[in-house]
Amino acid sequence: MTAPLSGWLILDKPKGMGSTQGVSAVKRVLRQNGYAKTKVGHGGTLDPLAEGVLPIALGEATKLAGRMLDSDKIYIFTVQFGAETSTLDTEGEIVAESDVRPTLAEVEAVLPRFTGPIEQVPPAYSALKVGGQRAYDLARAGEVVELTARAVTIHSLSVRAELVEAPHFTSEVEDGPSTCSGRTGLDEITLTAQVSKGTYIRSLARDIAYALGTCGHVTYLCRTKAGPFTQSQAISLDLLEETAKGRGLEHLLLPLEAGLDDIPALHLDQTSAQAVRQGRVLSDMPQSSGLYLAKLGCVPVALMEISDGTATVVRGFNLPDVAE
Repeated sequence: MTAPLSGWLILDKPKGMGSTQGVSAVKRVLRQNGYAKTKVGHGGTLDPLAEGVLPIALGEATKLAGRMLDSDKIYIFTVQFGAETSTLDTEGEIVAESDVRPTLAEVEAVLPRFTGPIEQVPPAYSALKVGGQRAYDLARAGEVVELTARAVTIHSLSVRAELVEAPHFTSEVEDGPSTCSGRTGLDEITLTAQVSKGTYIRSLARDIAYALGTCGHVTYLCRTKAGPFTQSQAISLDLLEETAKGRGLEHLLLPLEAGLDDIPALHLDQTSAQAVRQGRVLSDMPQSSGLYLAKLGCVPVALMEISDGTATVVRGFNLPDVAE
C-alpha cells in the first residue's frame, strides 16, 4: 500500500456522466488497483449532458477545490434555434417554438449585449436550492420554480471562427441552400464563452435566442478550461484505468500547486516552515500584501495571506518534506 496521492487528475468527462460519478470512478480506480485510501473531490460541477474538463482533486489538493469553483471557465456550446425546452438542453420537453431563424450577422451583432457584467436567471433545472430543496427536484415534481436573477460576468463571447467561414443555415429558396454567409437564417450557431463563476450557459443560450426574436436550447456543451486547467491536460477514463493497472497514476497526476498558477511563491526556511505548520503568524514580511503559496524547497506548506507585513495561514498542507 502506497501513501495517499495528492494532486490533480484532469478528467475529460464524457457526456452522460455526472461530476460526482467522475469522483466515484476515480475512487473506484484507486481502490481496485491497491492505492491507499485517498480523499477525492471535484473542482466544479459539469452537467451530465456536458463534456470536457473536470478537475479531480486528490488528497491535499481537495483543500483547493473551492478555489476551482470560484474560477473562470471557458465553454464551447451550440444553440439550436426554433425550440426551447424545459431544461434548456436536449433532455427536456419542448415548451416553446418559433419559425424565426437569425442570420450570422444578427447573431454577431447581438453578442456584445451579453459581454461584460450581466444579470441572468438560472435554469429551473439547476442545483440551486429553493426553500431547502434542489430546484431540479421541484421542477421534476411539476412545481413552478422561480429563481431570482444573479450577477455574472461574460469575459468574452464569440462565434467559433471556423463557423464564420461555413455557418449552419437554412434557406427558403426552392433550389437548395444558399452559400451566402451571414444572409441566411441559421438553424444553429456554435459559440465560445469565457465566463465567471455562477454563469449558466443554458441560460445564456436562452437569452441570446430571445434577443434574436426566437427561442433556443443547447444541443452541445463542452468545457475547455476550468481555472488553470485546459483540455490539453485532460485524460480519458480509459487512460486513467489503464495507467492505474500499471501503478503509474503518479505520471498523470498534476502537482497540488498546479491549481495555484496565479499565486506567487513565498519561500520559507525550515524554522519558518515549522512555525507555519503549527499555525503561527509570521511577522515583518517584506512582501507586498496578498495571497501567497508558502513553500519549503519545492514542497507546498500553506496558502498564506500577507497583510501589512504579517503572514497568516489560510490553508495548511500536510505534505512530506521529501518525496518518498
